[in-house]
Amino acid sequence: MLQVSRITRSFRAIMLVSVAAVALSACASNRSSSRSPDFAGLSHDASQANLAELSARYKANPKDKGLIIYFAAALRGQGQSKQAVSVLEAGMAYYKSDVDISVAYAKALAADGRFEQALNVIDDAIRPDAPDWNALSVKGAILDQMGRNGEARQLYKQAQAFAPGEASIEANWGLSFAMTQDLNSAEQHLRRAVSMPGATTQVRQNLALILGLQGQFDAARAIYAAELPPEQVAANMAYVKALLTQQNRWDTVAKAN
Repeated sequence: MLQVSRITRSFRAIMLVSVAAVALSACASNRSSSRSPDFAGLSHDASQANLAELSARYKANPKDKGLIIYFAAALRGQGQSKQAVSVLEAGMAYYKSDVDISVAYAKALAADGRFEQALNVIDDAIRPDAPDWNALSVKGAILDQMGRNGEARQLYKQAQAFAPGEASIEANWGLSFAMTQDLNSAEQHLRRAVSMPGATTQVRQNLALILGLQGQFDAARAIYAAELPPEQVAANMAYVKALLTQQNRWDTVAKAN
């Protein structure tokens, strides 16, 4: 049981990062907004520099909606979930009924482990008469982190009906199966996700992880190498093999290769 719970926790952590990159573009309600940033391909130094720049810009203009969302996403990408929550709480004061800010706030709360509060926020953002596909997908990701995987997948199916061909929905769906150890289904959804317009580097790296956990090391390494500098590729491959060892699957995978 310890090994299973460890790898499931790992996928929950990945889901938290993945949620940061969920798109905020036009959806069923005909909203139009910018996509959420994807920081997964940045090096550590570049991430730090980007965060410092966003921090300075945010301090100069804390009411800018897009900047609020980007800065909070950058903070979450650096594991600073509490700071992200604070930024979004301030943003909620300026944009009380704004769906984009509410969704970003729910993501920040989920990243901080405050799942029930995140659900309340996201439920308030979902209009029954015109559901927002992004809000539905984010709610699914929150439910997945709470272990309510069946409910989450129903939401991904609903979100997909409003936004067919949206990579972030397929990606979250794939991670949902990964969290319940169904790696074959996870791979199928993530392969579909990476073939769709709007697929991010985070989505491609998630596919690489799933392939690596199935022993497809060359394929996983090739994807990582196309997205990351060599030292991060090596670190990610070491992480995959550590997960396999902890799951007691390393001997089986090694014999198959």
